Amino acid sequence: MSNAEPQARSAVLSDRAMPQAAYVHLPFCRRRCYYCDFPISVVGERTRGETSTSMQAYVDAVCREIAIAPQPPQPLKTVFFGGGTPSLISVAQLEQLLAALAQRLGIAAGAEISMEMDPGTFNASQLQGFLAAGVNRVSLGIQSFDPETLATCGRAHTVEDSWAAIALLLQAEVENFSLDLMSGLPQQTLAQWQTTLETAIGLGPAHLSTYDLIVEPKTVFERRYTSGAAPLPTDEIAAQMYRLTHQLLIDAGYEHYEISNHARPGYQCRHNRVYWQNRPYYGFGMGATSYLGGERFARSRTRHDYYQWLDTQPAKSIPPIPEAPNNDEDSLLETLMLGLRLAEGINLTQLRDRFGQATVQSVLARLQPHAAPGWIELLDNQNRPLPWNGYSESAATRLRLNAPEGFLFSNTVLASLFSD
Repeated sequence: MSNAEPQARSAVLSDRAMPQAAYVHLPFCRRRCYYCDFPISVVGERTRGETSTSMQAYVDAVCREIAIAPQPPQPLKTVFFGGGTPSLISVAQLEQLLAALAQRLGIAAGAEISMEMDPGTFNASQLQGFLAAGVNRVSLGIQSFDPETLATCGRAHTVEDSWAAIALLLQAEVENFSLDLMSGLPQQTLAQWQTTLETAIGLGPAHLSTYDLIVEPKTVFERRYTSGAAPLPTDEIAAQMYRLTHQLLIDAGYEHYEISNHARPGYQCRHNRVYWQNRPYYGFGMGATSYLGGERFARSRTRHDYYQWLDTQPAKSIPPIPEAPNNDEDSLLETLMLGLRLAEGINLTQLRDRFGQATVQSVLARLQPHAAPGWIELLDNQNRPLPWNGYSESAATRLRLNAPEGFLFSNTVLASLFSD
């Protein structure tokens, strides 16, 4: 993955490489959570965008990057402010970023504009300011409603902060808000996880993201714990947590539309679907990745290196990205790996058109052993299951993992594709 923009041909991206989504990374956090390996900048408990010159300097730098981005022929349909803790910036700084995006890339009417927020980092006035600036979807980082679990994770907020933040969202009548929760945490029991889920469901969010802990390298958790060993839940308990999540949320009327995401009808995250459908997008800020012209470009993970990179860029527009061939093996594996995360799976007709019939036949042959346990299935154009032995190629129009078992064993399924 390159960290430099390649040179190219014209001043506007072609339709095939046209991004209509932008991610903006706002790296500031009060502290680093013990499971976190994201590119962040720890600013302490009292620093906020209203008073921080370093945070303002970063926002100015991101606006400089936006100003030299290749322009799309159509405006953005989704914008996602992630972090870090984006709710630590000021309303004025958010307005500055949105103005830069609108001026350079355009923002379509009705665009989904998401912002990650943490409990304890905003009040009613700040929330109203974010909403007035254009935010219409909030992702709130709850993680757990159990105080001991929060402390074990090194979270900066308390359960009381969570309740206060949710009350602010409800009072402001934020219709489209999501709660982020984590399972598989140290000393977390199945009963505790069920309580957290039931509490979250009772609050009526439009969307729920439920992530199973991954012990990442160079984190506090990696120094303290070994995956699969106490005090982490066993693999079997973690699997029970996943199955319980699926059942409780389905029973409550949520769609399990992606491996880790659940939404009420009409509230799937439009921005994140861009990633899972392997469509192009802009990424701005330190550690952010762009996907343009069939190639991914990662920014440096520290502010110092990001600023140095930005200083080397031309004052005028960065030329657009050349279009990469669309039939290479990496692109195929990315399309499968991302698309199978979605409940609707992969459109086989589109896959054949892009990569050829022989390639699709090879993929299906490798995946066939996973059909017997019910993890993966072929569907016709009316979403009816087809037998894997003797199916008609013209009839097989979709490939998908079944929830919850197919999602649960997705790594095993995908390993059969990556093994060769």
